[in-house]
Amino acid sequence: SLAHWWARPEFPDDELRCYVQLSGWFLDGVAETPAAATLPASTPAPVVLLSPASTPPSAGLPPVLPNRESVESTTAGLDDMAAARRLLKTVFGHDDFWPNQAEVIENVLRRRDTLAVMPTGGGKSVCYQLPALLFDGLTLVVSPLIALMQDQVDQLRALGVTAAFLNSTLDYRDYVTTMQEARDGQLKLLYTSPETLLRPETLRLLDDSRLASLVIDEAHCISQWGHDFRPEYRQLLDVRRRYPDAVCIALTATATPRVQRDIQESLGFDDADVFVASFNRRNLQLAVQPRSNGLGQTLAFLQDHRDQSGIIYCSTRDQVDSLALELAERGWPAFPYHAGLDDRTRQENQRRFVHDDVAIIVATIAFGMGINKSNVRFVLHYNLPKNIESYYQEIGRSGRDGLPADCLLLFSQADVRTIMYFINEGAAHEQRGRSARLQALIRYAQSGQCRREPLLAYFGETFRGPCDACDNCRKAVAGEHSDAAQLDVTEQARLFLTCVRDTGQMFGAVHIVDILWGSQNKRVLNRRHDRLPMYGAGKEMSKRDWRRLANEFISQGLLEQDMQHGSLRVTPKGQAVLDGQQVFVAQEAVPIRVDRPGDLIHDTALFEHLRALRRGLAEEAGVPPYVIFSDRTLVEMATWFPQSR
Repeated sequence: SLAHWWARPEFPDDELRCYVQLSGWFLDGVAETPAAATLPASTPAPVVLLSPASTPPSAGLPPVLPNRESVESTTAGLDDMAAARRLLKTVFGHDDFWPNQAEVIENVLRRRDTLAVMPTGGGKSVCYQLPALLFDGLTLVVSPLIALMQDQVDQLRALGVTAAFLNSTLDYRDYVTTMQEARDGQLKLLYTSPETLLRPETLRLLDDSRLASLVIDEAHCISQWGHDFRPEYRQLLDVRRRYPDAVCIALTATATPRVQRDIQESLGFDDADVFVASFNRRNLQLAVQPRSNGLGQTLAFLQDHRDQSGIIYCSTRDQVDSLALELAERGWPAFPYHAGLDDRTRQENQRRFVHDDVAIIVATIAFGMGINKSNVRFVLHYNLPKNIESYYQEIGRSGRDGLPADCLLLFSQADVRTIMYFINEGAAHEQRGRSARLQALIRYAQSGQCRREPLLAYFGETFRGPCDACDNCRKAVAGEHSDAAQLDVTEQARLFLTCVRDTGQMFGAVHIVDILWGSQNKRVLNRRHDRLPMYGAGKEMSKRDWRRLANEFISQGLLEQDMQHGSLRVTPKGQAVLDGQQVFVAQEAVPIRVDRPGDLIHDTALFEHLRALRRGLAEEAGVPPYVIFSDRTLVEMATWFPQSR
């Protein structure tokens, strides 16, 4: 029954043919097929997955593509994409491509330089890993994330793909061994950092190797307009010029149109094709709360996520240690992660989280970069991130399996002032851009509209709510934002704006609310603000409601806030309200929990049993549980029961 494969030209010797047979491709019930014949379309082509240490790297893979200089066609052949689809199933275990993957992969197989902007968790890695298996030669992946290299190389090796990495974590012996494997053509993929790549010995290695493709991951690092600019990335253009026959693939999850243009210019992508996927992660449930009692809000949030895996981000190491300890003392399985921990502790805590030994990791932004864990069910920001790109990237670490995940941001003006302090302490030429990115996040946090509108608009994508997957839109579903629930608060707006104006536009919302409430605190009395006509005129509303309303005045453009000092200033739009030329309608912000669209109804007890079974299989195989099955697969197993036995 294996005569068809036995006769195929890509298996030229008996040893490789034995690998085909041993890989288990027994086609029961199919008559032996002449060499020139083809098998039925429903029969998959075999892919031989070989031990990294024992066999040629291309063994068992479909026919390799020719070198770039010998390619005359401008389109990828149907055979190439057919082979890609077979590899997608047999190597990566996916039945079909995710959105935009097929288009990007086809473009790469045409050996066209490619810029792909795809959201975190959108399947960027497959866009270069799959072509690497089809190319004749080495694919070099440049990444700033050492954790990402280790994680992805381990996964590729588990799939039988020959891959390795070069970075500062290797000892001398492993470093030399990896260099020799690459030089001998034993590797399909080699991951490295830009610093390691630019070393003379690494460049000499590439000179001696057959470099088929150059992959630049986290490509936004090359742009001075991006949120994570790294000067060494600027030197990658010289590497591109040194190897002009290698197709170049640049990938990023966070790039505004301006950053995209800068990436193209910095890499010499004069004739590259650009693919920009939607930034909208529909399964992420977005919510923002003013931070009042951070620990209490965190505990209340965790009550809805018992036995689920999640990340809590804090801005400082002390906060990480303190919160992790508080949670652990209350029975929550939480471990800390930050750069101040010794390497062994940090790596062990990360391993526990990835392998589901611990459910919650409390971390600084040092955690998560390159952690490919698909079943993260929530991300809670205890503090405000430094910009909107960081926020988007960090929430993107949840829900990678496509199931719903909750993303809660606890917003505080104190965090805004702290971030602005560090911005103003930084280089003068960077202050304006960093301040603008922070203001974009503040507008998102204070918006009373669909959360996705300001978030996606920042990345150049137009979206019109409702999304039914954010706190503001869920209120609308519950009737909180119907016409009847809209409140004309023009008089309250005029009172607040008048108080801002008459105090010299020198104070923040807390002080203005104290005046409206008739506070007796020293700050009010010492400035004689108790003599203002609006002193005590706002007691019909609670202080909390006044502060919420103040946030809406800012988000709707009636007020502007000084980012360094927090003081408020009346805008022309606010002046129009003061002058009686415009009314102001506000929408009440009351947190409401509603059923989420997309939630699967499943047998919870069976789901937990399957999770336990998955964990046992993962421990036997020495891999993280999500490598065995994703949570989505387990949910489907617990929902759609077998029909026969």
